Amino acid sequence: MEITKKILSVRFGLETQAEMVEISHSHKILRIGVPKEIEKGEYCVPLTPQAVQQLCLQGNQVFLEAGAGKSANYDDIEYIEAGAKISSKKECFEAEIILKIAPPFCEEISLFNEKQILISNLHINSQTELSIKKLIQKKITAIGFEYIKDERNFFPVMFSLNEIAGYTAIMVAAEYLSNVHNGKGVVLGGITGISPCEIVILGADTAGEFAARAAFGLGATVKIFDNSIFKLKNIQNRLGQSVFTSILQYSVLSKALKSADVVIGAFETSENIADFRISVEMIKTMKRNSLIIDLNSSGNSCFETSELTNLISPTFQKYGVIHYCVPNITSRVARTASIALSNVLVPLLISLGKAGNITSLLKENLSIRNGTYLFNGILTNSTLAQKFNLPSRNIDFLMAAF
Repeated sequence: MEITKKILSVRFGLETQAEMVEISHSHKILRIGVPKEIEKGEYCVPLTPQAVQQLCLQGNQVFLEAGAGKSANYDDIEYIEAGAKISSKKECFEAEIILKIAPPFCEEISLFNEKQILISNLHINSQTELSIKKLIQKKITAIGFEYIKDERNFFPVMFSLNEIAGYTAIMVAAEYLSNVHNGKGVVLGGITGISPCEIVILGADTAGEFAARAAFGLGATVKIFDNSIFKLKNIQNRLGQSVFTSILQYSVLSKALKSADVVIGAFETSENIADFRISVEMIKTMKRNSLIIDLNSSGNSCFETSELTNLISPTFQKYGVIHYCVPNITSRVARTASIALSNVLVPLLISLGKAGNITSLLKENLSIRNGTYLFNGILTNSTLAQKFNLPSRNIDFLMAAF
């Protein structure tokens, strides 16, 4: 099969030349649309130029809205050289597969055609009943990439993003404890003769581990809480040093919160922590201008006072405590996060091309099936169904029927 690839010529500028690529007959050519994000404070892009090149070399077509990668410091020319077509928003939404970071707004869903495939964040707390109903009406198959799970019960997207989120949380803490944002005017630690800041981390998984690593590197004191002794033991081993750990005992946690300068909610999105909350009464006991960073504000938040914010207006104060509840905190380092997402999405798309269609892929791939919350307009996510009082079906039963 002959496809065209744009290359850069020193003498003549941008030209189009033919390149021969051998493609398996069983491989389906995918048409992938990447519209520019309209979510406030969302700076990531789901495909980097390198990822686009990998897809285009297999014969797939990528339609990228002009400027879609600009916030992650990727220019349109880089995508053109990789094989993408710079397109209008309308053309991007006409593609068979639509890749986004944030869930689509209703105005974006109006541009969808029937029976397309949407791959994006799910962000359950930010979903609206109207947007879900519009996707259902258009018989969309929608995959929330943060819920994709592999055969080892491992969430690859969330692992990568949680690594970044953990590090970034400490960057945010250092920033908001300084005078720049009317904080306490302190550094995290490491200064001779001055007590270090105390950081309480709730959750001993990936985000908690990498937040602890960054905090230790800056000289802060760290206390880690989790409801699993096994996880607490593991995180101590992975950190390679002794660290204060405790299960979620009310008396111990309450004491830690009173002296904490920063509290980071770092439970995994997939964890069921509905029975655990940092109550309003506990937050009232925290020091004035101390900081809460909620990494799960879009899902299972463990703070009663948490409210969704964004990178344009990231904080609010309640009871004298600064709250930072940005669900896409990784967008502060958009280029790094975009690379991490591309590393997972490209193999997913290649698998879809090999399978031939989304139904075949979902039948054979349990990991992607786990992230699917709509299948041909049928709601398959029980949490969304309960939230909006909508009927849902078990996706495993649906796959058995098709």
